[in-house]
Amino acid sequence: MDRVQLVLLGLPILLFCSDVVTLFAPQPPAAPKPHRHPQPASGAFQPGDSSPYAADSAQEAQVDGPGSGTTVELKFCASCSYKGNAMTMKRMLDTSFPGIHVVLENYPPPFPKRALGKMVPFVQVGAIATLMAGDQIFPRFGMVPPPWYYSLRANRFGTMASVWMFGNFAQSLLQSSGAFEVYCNGQLVFSKLSEQRFPSEFELRELIGNRLSESQIGKNLEKELVLDDEVESTHAHLSVST
Repeated sequence: MDRVQLVLLGLPILLFCSDVVTLFAPQPPAAPKPHRHPQPASGAFQPGDSSPYAADSAQEAQVDGPGSGTTVELKFCASCSYKGNAMTMKRMLDTSFPGIHVVLENYPPPFPKRALGKMVPFVQVGAIATLMAGDQIFPRFGMVPPPWYYSLRANRFGTMASVWMFGNFAQSLLQSSGAFEVYCNGQLVFSKLSEQRFPSEFELRELIGNRLSESQIGKNLEKELVLDDEVESTHAHLSVST
């Protein structure tokens, strides 16, 4: 076996082993989230400030944002160039619901499609190797080169370019999921796979707002009402004392 045959045999084996390792390797651990220390707002209570109004401001500063404690997951198809849409939706949610935690994540295709996508490069390399050394490959298997082989070999470079181009197209198609799924606290609120369309910003804001109204917003509004009552009571007590 000469060097050309060794290269043609070793390259597909090397690519196959590399793709198998990549396919079954565990996912890398997620990066730790940075801890954000909130900056004191202007007029907030500072140590050493003994005025009653400063204490009221400190109580108001402790009220959480309307989106605090809520996690929204935007799972999208990264190979479909949906990241721009996901970033737009993330900025909209951060602006509409301060304190909300938005996570961007790739939505992979099903395992059969991923496995087929990993096999495409081997088919490409095998087809090109057959075009280059078919006269030696077919006899080793006790076969006579078929007529279509000579037809393809007559235009060798055009056939190789076509195999590479269609192979890359098939691999891109198999690696895409076409998904844009939105989850709020683990519950699916919108699915592009089901609706066959993207959500509008107004629609997504309304869907997330409805979820928040059932949980955190109601609690925060109740908190604000309680604090307002306490502030009014404090002011009334100070007025009576003076």
